[in-house]
Amino acid sequence: MLTEIDDRVLAAVNLHAVLGALPKLSEVAPDASRLLAGLAQPVRLTARVVGGETMSLVFARDGIRPADGDPGGMTRATLVFRSPAHLNAVLAGSGSPLPIAGPAGIRFLTQVFTPVSDLLGRHLRPSDTDLADPAFTDAHRVLLLEVAVGAIAIVANRDRSGRFSADQMSDGDLDIAVGDALRHRLRVREHRLSRVPVTDAAPRAVFRFADLQTAGDVLAGRESALACVGDGRIAIRGYIPLVDNTSRILDRVGHYLGK
Repeated sequence: MLTEIDDRVLAAVNLHAVLGALPKLSEVAPDASRLLAGLAQPVRLTARVVGGETMSLVFARDGIRPADGDPGGMTRATLVFRSPAHLNAVLAGSGSPLPIAGPAGIRFLTQVFTPVSDLLGRHLRPSDTDLADPAFTDAHRVLLLEVAVGAIAIVANRDRSGRFSADQMSDGDLDIAVGDALRHRLRVREHRLSRVPVTDAAPRAVFRFADLQTAGDVLAGRESALACVGDGRIAIRGYIPLVDNTSRILDRVGHYLGK
């Protein structure tokens, strides 16, 4: 089994799946809402890897959302990373980004973005004390799923092992669901995966966790997916090769999210 980690793939996972989960954090974590409530006006934050990719988010009092277009009237702040390895070091807590911002942007980075991103890290890697709070635990599980689904598409398209699994997949939509309340959709087209909005159209296959506890335990490595399929806590239906190869990619995602 391929076990080495590609720094460029890890950087894409960190940028788009981990930091990309900040909008969901603003929905499920009351502490994030309290931090955002102090914003005087929306702030557009751009994270950019030199010679590589970028990701932009808008932080506002009512939440965090992906940036759409280039609206004016916002405070702007940019975090620059010299390389994929630099970005990965920052996310691992052993480096610092290069900020580009005016005084208002610097205040945003120190007083809002840093505590919000720390809060995201706490939700993704909670302590035993955190997990004693049922509401926090539910938010942790929702965010784990959000990050994992985002990472599946990245690893399937960019990682060598992930691409091997994607090459075995025929076209179709796969839903990853938790009970009847939470659903994400991945689309396979010509052996490439992408996240798409969930619609009423029936997917070709479904991978369903019985509940948030099962999803959180499997994604955090506390439970075996195979054991959960065996006892019914994970149900699969539809075109099974689509589910099987997605499961293989999810296993590879675990190598990246564990870094």
